[in-house]
Amino acid sequence: MSAKIQRGVYRPGDKLPTEPEVMAEQGVSRTVVREAMSRLQAAGFVETRHGVGTFVLAREPAAPAVDLGTATTIRDVLAMLELRISVETEAAGLAALRRSDEDLRLMRRALDDFEAGVNKGESSVDADFAFHLQIALATGNRYFADFYRHLGVTTIPRTRLDTAKLSPEPAQNYLLRTNREHQYILEAIARKEPQSAIAGMRMHLTNSCERLRRAAELADRQAGKKAKNKHR
Repeated sequence: MSAKIQRGVYRPGDKLPTEPEVMAEQGVSRTVVREAMSRLQAAGFVETRHGVGTFVLAREPAAPAVDLGTATTIRDVLAMLELRISVETEAAGLAALRRSDEDLRLMRRALDDFEAGVNKGESSVDADFAFHLQIALATGNRYFADFYRHLGVTTIPRTRLDTAKLSPEPAQNYLLRTNREHQYILEAIARKEPQSAIAGMRMHLTNSCERLRRAAELADRQAGKKAKNKHR
């Protein structure tokens, strides 16, 4: 459904097909349809008017782009993580104060998807992004979610660098440990403890920063040695 909205098959103001119509067209259960509609609502694509139906929302023009295409070095990715720390720690604190049961359910599903993907040998980038986006949505402040959506999945360092190789532990262990950090954040949000959620998010993103800083320092030392050898 989201693809049809993005392609313009359904335009702003259009009423979407009813649940039974979608079930018949796609051959899926009511639960699957409701999950899909829930994701569309969370992403700001549609709104449901009680007793009337679900309608496509007008999308606001995108803000001037942050060019993530230039974030190709370790130091570029470090700079992006510093930005994420400043925004996402505050988002985690607000989410702990304002989250709904539905927010928690979607966060848990993202972590389940993350772990399932890792166990299949996948990078779980989409699930990682979904978890952080859901925290932004749980703030109740659409600008957090708009900002995070605008940056997109390329905010996840491993879409730019093979961060698992920068860790001394096996790739699967590294990703599962990352998801345990996610779990700590989720538990703090579930308990409605903003300071713990802030601390958990800061620890999670700072761990990535420290790992990348060590890799950047090693790369600098290796480059320095090569330069010295070249001038001998």
